[in-house]
Amino acid sequence: MMHTAIDKLRELRALHEDGLLSRQEFDSRKNAILDVAYPADAPVDTATPARAGTEIGLMATQEVGPAHRRYRLERLIAQGGMGEVWQATDLATHAELGHSAQVALKILPPRFTENALHAKLLIEEAARARQLAHQHIVRVYDWAQDPATGSYFIIMECLDGEDLDTVLAREGPLELGRALAVLTPVASALDYAWERHGLVHRDIKPANVFVARGGDVKLLDFGIAARARAGGAALEAPATSGTAGYRAPEAGGGAPTRGLDVYAVAVMLYRMLTGALPDAAPARPDALNAAQWGVLRAGFAARPDDRPASVTELLSRLRAAQGPSADEMRAQAEAAQRAEADAARARAEQATRDAQARKVAQAQAEQRARLDAAAKAELERQRREQERAAKAEAEAARAARKEALRRQLLERRAAEVEKARLEREEEQRKVAQAKAAAAYIAEQKRARQEQAARAQAELTQLMPTPASPVADTDGVLRDRFGDAGQKGPELVLLPTGRFQMGSPEHERKIAMAAGSQPAWLARELPQHWVGIEKPIAMGRYPVTVGEWRLFVAATGWRSSGEVDWDAPGFAQTDRHPVVGVNWFDAIRYVRWLSEVTGKSYRLPSEAEWEYACRAGTKTAFSFGDTIAPDQANYDGNFTYNGGPRGEYRRGTTPVGAFAANPWGLFDMHGNVWEWVQDVVHDNYDGAPLDGSAWEDGGDQARRVLRGGSWLYTPRYLRSALRNGFSAALSNDIVGFRVVRDLM
Repeated sequence: MMHTAIDKLRELRALHEDGLLSRQEFDSRKNAILDVAYPADAPVDTATPARAGTEIGLMATQEVGPAHRRYRLERLIAQGGMGEVWQATDLATHAELGHSAQVALKILPPRFTENALHAKLLIEEAARARQLAHQHIVRVYDWAQDPATGSYFIIMECLDGEDLDTVLAREGPLELGRALAVLTPVASALDYAWERHGLVHRDIKPANVFVARGGDVKLLDFGIAARARAGGAALEAPATSGTAGYRAPEAGGGAPTRGLDVYAVAVMLYRMLTGALPDAAPARPDALNAAQWGVLRAGFAARPDDRPASVTELLSRLRAAQGPSADEMRAQAEAAQRAEADAARARAEQATRDAQARKVAQAQAEQRARLDAAAKAELERQRREQERAAKAEAEAARAARKEALRRQLLERRAAEVEKARLEREEEQRKVAQAKAAAAYIAEQKRARQEQAARAQAELTQLMPTPASPVADTDGVLRDRFGDAGQKGPELVLLPTGRFQMGSPEHERKIAMAAGSQPAWLARELPQHWVGIEKPIAMGRYPVTVGEWRLFVAATGWRSSGEVDWDAPGFAQTDRHPVVGVNWFDAIRYVRWLSEVTGKSYRLPSEAEWEYACRAGTKTAFSFGDTIAPDQANYDGNFTYNGGPRGEYRRGTTPVGAFAANPWGLFDMHGNVWEWVQDVVHDNYDGAPLDGSAWEDGGDQARRVLRGGSWLYTPRYLRSALRNGFSAALSNDIVGFRVVRDLM
């Protein structure tokens, strides 16, 4: 059973890393596999004595972890009875990005996880801690096992600094202000854990509070955190969890409450202020007044109901009770006396400066009076001179204006004559243009009518049944079925022709610059010519929720997957593409549609899909070599080939929300991946050249997906890109569209 569970976990992880399982789906399925392999009520085998554990024996530069996810140990950060903590380099990230990605590994000795129940507790600890995303809680990324040593380890955020225990050992008791500043982020982290996840920490102590070099504070080790279950069921953590001295009296029984963390923080604050833990009759710390001491004693009261409701409330009460001490009052009085003396001294100095300023101002006023008299005489002379010059300039200006007006009158008369001539010519041109336009419009209307008549005649020959619907003037076809006048999906008639299938070299270079891997791009080779010779009609849109609802009502189909097609986790209407259907469900749908319409419906072949997606183009997308979020539904946080960033919609959009490709097909790029008929092959060596589906050989358990989806980055939306997925699985990013044979 253990070997089977490991294989299933490996398969789940591969699907998640390919982007075909969300993190929530991965965690849910992983926990279900572990619950079956290691049931919580499984009896412990006491007949066979446990093997003696060996020392971990780790050293710097050693590599640990499974083959697909290796870590190189750099330096030992801490060690104790529960194992060792090492700073390490994530080699997979280093190989991908070209620089070191540092993490912290909490490595447990094999003797702690030899029992299956112990291993399960470790996995549950990592899964629980990974859900806590808060700026003041150390991040937990994942868990793994090293095959060489048998040791399990948890991968965590690597911090640079020291824990509060080390700070207190080096500096001794802290001032109240600094102690409150350290505990405020701790209170915020505990509020988040309780309000968002229903967790209490249960092991608050200085060693689990980390002070980074920049002053940031992080709360460590949610490993024994307990969740309050409905109805007061038993705790998830052992009753003896916590550290002596910080453990509340009621920690051994009952559902966990926030009072456990309030008690531990109050004890820790007492130690931060005094350097010791409180005894049976603790003395008031010098840093606290009587009111504050009452608040702190309430924090580590024996009865939970006597404590503040949360750590945040405890700190708020301490700040509210804060008042000036005797030393501060004496310092304030002395400061007031100094301020009064300084003010008297300043007033005397100001009076002296004012007297000096008055003398200077009087001398300046007398000097200004003398200068003003001389300036007035000079100004009067300049005024008379300026008046004479201005009069002469005015006379000259009047003569110039008169001459200019005469020239303007002559030019205006000439312009009016020219304007009249041009207006006559323009009127004649407009009349001629209107006649030509009317003739062109009439000719275009006649041509469209003839084209519609020819298309109608051709379609009538292909589908001679009198009750069969015909394509409208836009080339859209819908088959009717049922007494209620129900209709099948809207179809677009495709022209026959040839095209080059696969990607050219310059497109692959651009894709690699955007993050594509060579192994993915190799699936698009070799580029080859394919002929589409049989006339077909393809779904104008992916099959919608409303169209699938008719199938469910008619057949009683029920989903075998975990995603509810009618409520996939994001808002949708009957005009959204259906998701939550696997390849076999899509086959059931086209068979049912063929039966009720009497026509031949099927899934498109991979060649037909790429032919329709390209619609006669040779670029990466049907609208060019770049893409923008207003052209398709994908993760707009990422760009491709210089395109802009934009909206990430976090779910499907209604069909037809974006512009169609040149052949009138919508959502060929993005929104949902689309099933096709073909089996997955590693490349095109041996692929059919006539556009038929390639169903022999290859990986028979998997079928090809095309088009990208709302969850994926833009490089996955290229016309040539190929993906594959288990035919028996479904999720919220995969749908399909149909093809109808016309002969």
